[in-house]
Amino acid sequence: MSPYGLRIIAGHDFYNQRGTAEQWIKEGKTAIHWTRLSCHRFRANEVRLLLSVIAYNLGNLLRRLVLPVAIQDWSLTSLQQRLFKTGGRLIRHARYFTLQLAEGYLTGRLFSQILAPIERLAWHPT
Repeated sequence: MSPYGLRIIAGHDFYNQRGTAEQWIKEGKTAIHWTRLSCHRFRANEVRLLLSVIAYNLGNLLRRLVLPVAIQDWSLTSLQQRLFKTGGRLIRHARYFTLQLAEGYLTGRLFSQILAPIERLAWHPT
């Protein structure tokens, strides 16, 4: 392959990486609202931005560690709307609690597939 062809491939790879980074920025803007810096003081805006970045990283950690393979490629906005903003009711009986969730994307099977890896991540002191 000629040096010119190698430069084209390298340029193509660089452009694809740039596009991926822009997608991450867009996801942070829409899901976490990290551009909503409304305070007049620099320090307050800095803290809000840092908290937003932490929330974004925790969302990605959740997506990679505990979500089933079928929904790992969902955006953070989709996860918020389909999983976390699901209506539900906790009913207390004499001896047990029942969690009733609204019908939608979060089925009982999907909920247990998400909950099992979270339980495995839990720290159990000895």
